[in-house]
Amino acid sequence: MTSTIENLGRESRLYPPSEAFAAQANVGADAFDDASDAVAFWERQAARLDWAEPWHTAHTWEPASVGADGELSIPRAEWFAGGRLNAAVNCVDRHVDAGNGERVAIDFIGEPGDTETITYADLQRRVAKAANALTALGIGKGDRVVVYLPVIPETIVITLAIARVGAIHSLVFGGFSAEALRFRVEDTGAKLLVTSDGQFRRGTAVPVKANADAAVAGDNAIEHVLVVRRTGDLTPGIPWQDGRDVWWHDVVDAAQDTHEPEYFDAETPLFIIYTSGTTGTPKGVVHTTGGYLTQASWSHWALFDAKESDVYWCTADLAWVTAHTYVLYGPFSNGATSVIYEGTPNTPHAGRHFEIIERYGVTTYYTAPTLIRTFMTWFPDGLGDGWDLSSIRLLGTVGEAINPEAWVWFREQLGAGSAPVVDTWWQSESGSAIVAPLPGVTTLKPGSATNAVPGVTVRVVDENGVDVPRGSGGSIVIDGTWPSMARTVWGNPERYRDSYWRAFAAQGYFLAGDGAAVDEDGYIWLLGRLDDVINVSGHRLSTIEIESALVAHPQVGEAAVVGVDDATTGQAVAAFVVPSGDAPSEQVLRDQVTREIGAIAKPGHIVVVPDLPKTRSGKIMRRLLVDLFDARPLGDTTSLQDETVPDTIRTLLSNRA
Repeated sequence: MTSTIENLGRESRLYPPSEAFAAQANVGADAFDDASDAVAFWERQAARLDWAEPWHTAHTWEPASVGADGELSIPRAEWFAGGRLNAAVNCVDRHVDAGNGERVAIDFIGEPGDTETITYADLQRRVAKAANALTALGIGKGDRVVVYLPVIPETIVITLAIARVGAIHSLVFGGFSAEALRFRVEDTGAKLLVTSDGQFRRGTAVPVKANADAAVAGDNAIEHVLVVRRTGDLTPGIPWQDGRDVWWHDVVDAAQDTHEPEYFDAETPLFIIYTSGTTGTPKGVVHTTGGYLTQASWSHWALFDAKESDVYWCTADLAWVTAHTYVLYGPFSNGATSVIYEGTPNTPHAGRHFEIIERYGVTTYYTAPTLIRTFMTWFPDGLGDGWDLSSIRLLGTVGEAINPEAWVWFREQLGAGSAPVVDTWWQSESGSAIVAPLPGVTTLKPGSATNAVPGVTVRVVDENGVDVPRGSGGSIVIDGTWPSMARTVWGNPERYRDSYWRAFAAQGYFLAGDGAAVDEDGYIWLLGRLDDVINVSGHRLSTIEIESALVAHPQVGEAAVVGVDDATTGQAVAAFVVPSGDAPSEQVLRDQVTREIGAIAKPGHIVVVPDLPKTRSGKIMRRLLVDLFDARPLGDTTSLQDETVPDTIRTLLSNRA
């Protein structure tokens, strides 16, 4: 049996860029020709940054290869070796030095409604204070610092300060359990944990410090716990260990507001970010400074057509890689004005995001397909005239493939039927967007991330590493290297080699772990994780295509599809459907899938649910749906946006049985 994934869906709608947008776009059609020599192209993009010393070698690559001992070697890449720079200087100081200190860097909205506007000059002073405090706490080059904070300005400040002193940051989602935090503290060997007394979740002040204490109670290298006062008197009785625990306002706010930066080699590690760990233990992938910052900065400028007048909002939690690249290092390196919002999208009401867009005049809105589909269920008749969204000129999506109907709804309802939708495909390991349209160049197809960005080569291949024919699918791989690629897995280079390079070592391909299809026009369609592909009677079907067929029905807002055991067909399609209004019948939904992509993909099981289990970053946790369907224990669910959802679905399944 072949590993080719059947590509059953078709999309013929085309959306070319408007003449007006193309005329003012940062990047034109010549970008791909300009990147024909990829190394030279990335050297030109690196020159957009400020370097204290130039690099002597643009790029070296030692691919995984079989040695005399028969073992596969560890691959090794370097970009801009010998060059020295400071990531925080590039994100803050250089804008102040250029006379833009009064430009707004951050517009912060807290969940309770508190707000703060921070200019680049303000940010420079705050980062300097935090850098001085880190030094006083014994943190220097190469030390690891774990940050366990919500989406607040202090999270950005401490992250940039860690980079400024040459330490390595690892951000952890504030909703993760003590056990998940403990693993990251111990795996990194962190000397410092930064946390808060509490955080706001859905209108409630929730204590956090006890969770942090439990995570650092074991055998680890933690010397201090730095605590931000966020919830204050709303979370009384915060546990405290004298000598270890220190308040932010005592050591950061009291520090000097100037700091002399040091400059570090381009290959100096910048951060460790952990993969989700849905299979096996999480992998701490390591990104280095020069190559990562080069591609993060250029891709933000190119893909989001970043202008000085833009007000940019990426809705990702600051702990996710999306925010590392497209809240922190990309936008700030380009001197952008960024909105950050602490709360959930429906706190205190379902239109909170639109209210924020209107209030701050957001021009670029980058969010997850899951949230877009949720908006479709919250507003089944569209957004109407409830909010003025006319400031939006560009939209973006990230996290997983977007269904064509959700793409069109997004463009029509938030983009006034004219804003380009920049659908991006990438991962923690890639560091920045790999497949995405150029908004002033690419003719868009709803649901397709289109093509690889300039300077990167992507292929869709079968199990032998051979390009699949157009009209079919396989594994999406990256051919060769790129500046923002992860260099290793922290403490386990063999796992890095085996996870990403072993499968196609002969070709030198990086295996991303996702499936994709290539249509007749050469456009790439992401089909979800290879683990999520369903094998029905020998047919390998993409969950994304079946979900898209269901969402295309006007009475379906969201859908999640998984494969469940079936004695006859091996696996059967189980569809969990969130209706938009009155729920259609199971037969109507089966007919919908048959009509859109064929009878082979018709769901064997359909479960109508009020919501789907989603992470704070907007990804549907399909593995939980499989476990719920099979009545298995769920394990850790603390990364969920709403922890009540699994219990609701369990009850519905029980009643259905």
